[in-house]
Amino acid sequence: MAGRLGPPSGRYAGKSAEERKAERRRRFLDAALELFGGGPGYRSTTVAALSEAAGLSTRQFYEEFRTLEDVLAALHLQVNDWAEAAVLTAAAEAAGAPIAQRAAAIFRAYAADVTRDPRRIRIAFVEIIGVSTRLEEQRLARRARWVDLICAEAEAAVARGEAPPRDHRLAATGFIGSVNGLLHDWNAGWVEANLDEVVDELVRQLLAILRPPETPRPAG
Repeated sequence: MAGRLGPPSGRYAGKSAEERKAERRRRFLDAALELFGGGPGYRSTTVAALSEAAGLSTRQFYEEFRTLEDVLAALHLQVNDWAEAAVLTAAAEAAGAPIAQRAAAIFRAYAADVTRDPRRIRIAFVEIIGVSTRLEEQRLARRARWVDLICAEAEAAVARGEAPPRDHRLAATGFIGSVNGLLHDWNAGWVEANLDEVVDELVRQLLAILRPPETPRPAG
């Protein structure tokens, strides 16, 4: 029939429903990065305040998230994903390089990513702490991924003959705690060093883990 309307396209203002949903989610996460990481913090932010900062309604908030904790969880994962992407890119570019050069490239990439925006450090190392059992499990799970990355680098160094074989997991777990603590304290102004000096120290620590001095054997 002439003039008959076709089926709805699902597009509004040139965007599909999925695109609009993704945009709303991004706006909520951008607002959360500002309020949780640069403003009053997660514990002092309300759904209404977050929605206002995002330029959206509370109704739209509950279409995307159940609680503010869900937003913090998503933001914490996003911050870690950004850092992981930077590290994997640096590792790929340093493929085949000696372990010292590779370690420097990896940690320079990590430090540059997490410190380029102080709000990211606050999300990753401060706001996520002590919120709930669920978020503590998420934080530890993401930290375990970083431990796995260090262990993989260690195993590769062993295979190349650059490090002696041993179980590196315990040392890697302690090292990741050192990385997080040092970068947090540097960002807070409690460490009198520039970022290059911080990274150099982290690289020295990693190399000491990979190539520990031999324990002298008792005489006789």
